[in-house]
Amino acid sequence: MDGTPEALAAHTAERLPREWQPLLRAIRPLIEACGATLVDQQGNVLLGAGARGSREVPLMWEGRLIGIVHLPDLHDALDRLVADVEEQLGGPLRDLGREEKQRAVKMLDERGAFTLRKAVEDVADALGVSRFTVYNYLGRKDAPE
Repeated sequence: MDGTPEALAAHTAERLPREWQPLLRAIRPLIEACGATLVDQQGNVLLGAGARGSREVPLMWEGRLIGIVHLPDLHDALDRLVADVEEQLGGPLRDLGREEKQRAVKMLDERGAFTLRKAVEDVADALGVSRFTVYNYLGRKDAPE
């Protein structure tokens, strides 16, 4: 076993009762997609990268506490969304071609990125374009003059 957080989490998850394994397999994509971390009652990481936000949600299965889901803090939400899109598109947004940048903006919009304060400016910086260009990609009429 290597020492990565993912390998440690997989090793810890393997020690859980067999009846919990289907649940862990089912929620893994959700935990990873929202940047959360699932820890057991002793604080060992079961799923996720190990980052722990300030919001905690107990995860119950058939009346038993499986662990605690640590939801990431909102201030990192846009960075996580951008990183996810970069991973899906195969590289930094700044290095993408025009059509891929348009696709990235569409993906971010579909994920609610532009509901966050200053998101247009931050995405424009990540893309290496102007705010006006991002508004054009969004097809919005509310672009600043």
